[in-house]
Amino acid sequence: MGTNMIKQDELLIRRQAWGQLFGSCIEKTREAGGHSVEQAAQLAGMETSGWAAIEAGYVPDPAKLRPMADVLEIGYDKIATLALLCRGAWEQ
Repeated sequence: MGTNMIKQDELLIRRQAWGQLFGSCIEKTREAGGHSVEQAAQLAGMETSGWAAIEAGYVPDPAKLRPMADVLEIGYDKIATLALLCRGAWEQ
């Protein structure tokens, strides 16, 4: 396996790990608030599949997180900071 392939594998593993961390935080916060995925997505004006993708490890651009922060009743700054950290870790 070439060096480039190893670096791509490491990047994929890093992206998955940080994405799972972000998704887990969103999921635990949603559950603590007593919302189902469907309810939370509807309240945020999102498709259920979009919310589920985030909980599964997709880290969206922080600019798209304000409705989620409102539903989760957490400060936008907290969710945006977590998203920036998780996305930033992909590139290191």
